[in-house]
Amino acid sequence: MKYFEYRHTVGFEETNLVGNVYYVNYLRWQGRARELFLKERAAEVLADLQDDLKLFTLKVDCEFYAEITAFDEVSIRMRLVELGQTQLQFGFDYVRLNPGGGETLVARGMQRVACMRGPNTRTVPSRVPEALVRALEPYTHQLARSR
Repeated sequence: MKYFEYRHTVGFEETNLVGNVYYVNYLRWQGRARELFLKERAAEVLADLQDDLKLFTLKVDCEFYAEITAFDEVSIRMRLVELGQTQLQFGFDYVRLNPGGGETLVARGMQRVACMRGPNTRTVPSRVPEALVRALEPYTHQLARSR
């Protein structure tokens, strides 16, 4: 399975009083992975976002399996799970990269995104741009497609 990877070192500011990562950071990392994907693999889509394309996050979730703490190295692995006419669904695996080798799946998440266009007061659904479809092609996972 192919995925887009964002590697992250956990900082103290991302932990709670007990010392483990505060849950909201997993959602932040989903957004960061998506942003870096666009920057590194879909520059044409970034230009479209400067015009009138909008990517609205409709739903996110995350299921936790193990704790991570400050200075853990984490790989956030994003893949395309579903591609519809106007919406996409991404899957995320959060993997702790263990010192000395090995990996531990610590969480799994999802994000549903709608493509929209138009001014803020008259935004309407829009087809997923072909440039984005092409950029995501290598990152599909048992893709459900309804185009």
